[in-house]
Amino acid sequence: MPVGVKHSDDSSLYFVTFTCYEWLPLFELTNSYDLVYKWFNYLKQEKQVSVTGFVIMPNHLHCMLFFPQKGFHLNKIIANAKRFIAYEIIDRLKKEEHFEILNKLSTSVNTHQKKKGQLHKVFENSFDAKAIETEKFLLQKLNYIHLNPVKGNYRLVEDWKEYEHSSASFYELNRVLHFAPVHHMELQ
Repeated sequence: MPVGVKHSDDSSLYFVTFTCYEWLPLFELTNSYDLVYKWFNYLKQEKQVSVTGFVIMPNHLHCMLFFPQKGFHLNKIIANAKRFIAYEIIDRLKKEEHFEILNKLSTSVNTHQKKKGQLHKVFENSFDAKAIETEKFLLQKLNYIHLNPVKGNYRLVEDWKEYEHSSASFYELNRVLHFAPVHHMELQ
């Protein structure tokens, strides 16, 4: 049973990760990278939250979120993002007739979740969030994010700066592809 962790609003910059259920490549399978960019834009326009770094992998997301004011609810913000993205991923799976995966996601919902109205399990229950309080840690996490597409089992591109769904091209090549993050040096 997952343990929920309530994250405080003491820090203003967080490294956040959430993962597709059982590491299934749902972002890639449904080409749902655009849903994450919509969420980033929502954060920017509606919540005044800045995305300072990100990578959207086929089955998980890493991002750095900057909250300019106290009083935010990180757990609620991430839960809402996961819910919004999950609905759209399910719609795309249905349209593309991925019935085997839909069945797996449906049968993975436990009784408690079903009582709350959940029909599919698109993401793992929890998410990871680490407060970033030093420049050293910020640069370490930014480096981790940007190298993710060429590390471990992933060989998504030859050159990590060229991965399409990452802020690496922004930081390294001064090029914006799908979303323009706020440079970490501009945070106040």
